[in-house]
Amino acid sequence: MGQTFNKENQFVTGLLTTLQQDKFSPRGWWRFLGRSWRMSRKTANDNPTLKRSWALVTVFIGILSAAILLASFSIEGPGETARLLPAFLFCVIWQQCDLFWHLGLNRQALSGMLLPSVGVANTLTWIRGLCASYLLARIIGGLNTPSWLALLVFLVGVATDILDGQVARFTKTQSKLGQLGDGEADFCLYLALTIVLMQNNILPLWLGLVIFSRFCVPLIAALVSYFIFAHPLRFGSTTWGKYAGLAQCLYFFLLLTPPQFAPFAQPLNLPLLVATLILLIAAPLAQIARPNVSHLLSYLVSATMLLTGQRSQKGRTLR
Repeated sequence: MGQTFNKENQFVTGLLTTLQQDKFSPRGWWRFLGRSWRMSRKTANDNPTLKRSWALVTVFIGILSAAILLASFSIEGPGETARLLPAFLFCVIWQQCDLFWHLGLNRQALSGMLLPSVGVANTLTWIRGLCASYLLARIIGGLNTPSWLALLVFLVGVATDILDGQVARFTKTQSKLGQLGDGEADFCLYLALTIVLMQNNILPLWLGLVIFSRFCVPLIAALVSYFIFAHPLRFGSTTWGKYAGLAQCLYFFLLLTPPQFAPFAQPLNLPLLVATLILLIAAPLAQIARPNVSHLLSYLVSATMLLTGQRSQKGRTLR
């Protein structure tokens, strides 16, 4: 199992190196995506139980999506649902394709063994992704999202965020797939909620940009490391990140609190805002730096040795 995982890592590194050699041209991207898709299909075909599990999760997400559309049709009418439909279908289809694409990451964190099913924990994560898809589709469709609806979706997202980690630890199914899905779902959900709060004039633009950067900075760092240096940047769970997530969650809950609870929520607004800002700045830096200290040090050592060697060579040449 470990040898297979190493071969897959080498294959991915080879794909990225080829993409670099093609100078990120359209032809290079086409080859990169095509070979990646063939690798995903091979993983699925070689593991029919895992493929069947993906199909069942896809059907389940499809049923939930249909229920959301029916609820929207009955509450908001056919016109609003028609505006919601295209973007919502695109997000849901992309979400399930993304799950299929990364089935090879569904490996137990400690042993590296490929798990036979997507699992309950990952399914909960993908439900949170569905919540994000719904809000993003409303934003793209130009629909106004009232605070009560945003609060309802937010509470479902928080519940799945709490449960997926607990279930993964209890069933010993922590995986890279879960880590990836968790990060993507959180990014999309909080991005959508931030935009909704700004649309409703509850959150100022500058604060929305700070919240967005909490997820954007690690994402940009990971993309640069992955595609430019062909080295996946590792992200670990940090204490700063956990406290930042908790503070942000509480602050969003405070902002979405119904008006009748405003007298109780107002005194907490400023202290929670200050704490959230501090943690949102510290969390991305800790998230990038802590798991990658050894790599950063090795890069510095290599660069120092290279510069020293060049200076020595110049010195010999002058002599």
